[in-house]
Amino acid sequence: MFTPSTEKIKQILLENKKVITQLENLLVGKFNSYIDYANVRPWSEKLKWHIDTRRLVEFLKSFDNVGQTKFYVGELVGDKNSKNFIKKITNEHYDVRTKPVKIMNIAIDATSIPKQSTTLLNNFIKSGLIRLYDIATIEYLNQKFEEMNKRGIYKIEERKCNFDVEMGRDILLDHERNNVDTFIIWSGDSDFAEPIEQLLNNGKKVILFATARRVSSELNNLVKKGLFVFDIQKIKDFICYNREITPIFKQKGLPFGSP
Repeated sequence: MFTPSTEKIKQILLENKKVITQLENLLVGKFNSYIDYANVRPWSEKLKWHIDTRRLVEFLKSFDNVGQTKFYVGELVGDKNSKNFIKKITNEHYDVRTKPVKIMNIAIDATSIPKQSTTLLNNFIKSGLIRLYDIATIEYLNQKFEEMNKRGIYKIEERKCNFDVEMGRDILLDHERNNVDTFIIWSGDSDFAEPIEQLLNNGKKVILFATARRVSSELNNLVKKGLFVFDIQKIKDFICYNREITPIFKQKGLPFGSP
C-alpha cells in the first residue's frame, strides 16, 4: 500500500493515482532498490530534470513494503563536494556503498607522434571505429591534440568508479538470503544483465527503473524473460527538484520551494 510520507507527496498523488496503482501492483512483497548513481546521474541530460535524492527516498518509503534502498556512489578523495554529498545521502537514510574514485592520467602528447598514427586515438576511440576513419580524419584528430599541447595540455584526467561487482554481489546475496521478493534496479547498464537474468530464472520479480533509450540491448533482451522496464518519467513530480515540478501543482499554491 502507498501511504504518502509527506504532505507534498499526498498532494501530487491526487493527479497521479494511476501510476501509483501500477507500482502497487508491480511491487509484490518486500522490495529492495539498488541505485547505480554513476549511471543514474547523467539521465538528467536526457530528461531535462534532476532526481532529488531526498524526495526519492521519501517517495520509496511511502510504500509500506519497502526494504533497503542501497545507493552506490564513488568518493572523490579530498573533494569537499563529494564528501558532503555522501554525508547528505547517508543522513537521508540510504544504505550507502562507496569507494574511492580512481583517477588515471592519459597522455596526449603528440610531439613525436606521426600525423597518420592512431596511437593517441586508441586511448579514446574503439578500434572498430578507427578502422573506418580515412587518413584525413586521423590527421585532423591528431591536429586537435597538437592544438591542446600548444595550450599546455599534455594529459587528460579520466575518473573511474564502477560498482557492477559490488552491486551484483549484493543483489545475489539478498536473493540467497531469500528476504527480498522484488528487486528494483536503477540502472541501464549491461553489466547487470547476468545477475538480473539469474534472478528471473529463479522466479524473482525484477523491475528496471530507467529512462527511454538509456537501457542496454542486453537488458532489453531480458524483457521476454520477465524483466519489467519502468520509465521514471512517470514519477517525475514525486522525485524531481522542487523547482522542476509540473506547474499545475504550483498553481494550486502548494509549498514547493528550492531547490
